[in-house]
Amino acid sequence: MEVKFQTKEESKRKQQEEFLELSGGERFMKFLELSRRINRIPSKHQMSFEERNKGNFMLTKDKQDKA
Repeated sequence: MEVKFQTKEESKRKQQEEFLELSGGERFMKFLELSRRINRIPSKHQMSFEERNKGNFMLTKDKQDKA
């Protein structure tokens, strides 16, 4: 194991450089992984699906519509 001492600015710059070296698809996958990890963080109040999506809406296509 290697211990490395660096400033916050150095650490952020290195993270950004490593991220920018990834391809577009790899960046998107990293984004999805981060989103999943954030959703797993426990909180004091676990909201239901309806509470989390309050104010959002869904567009649906009627079977009669052709376009």
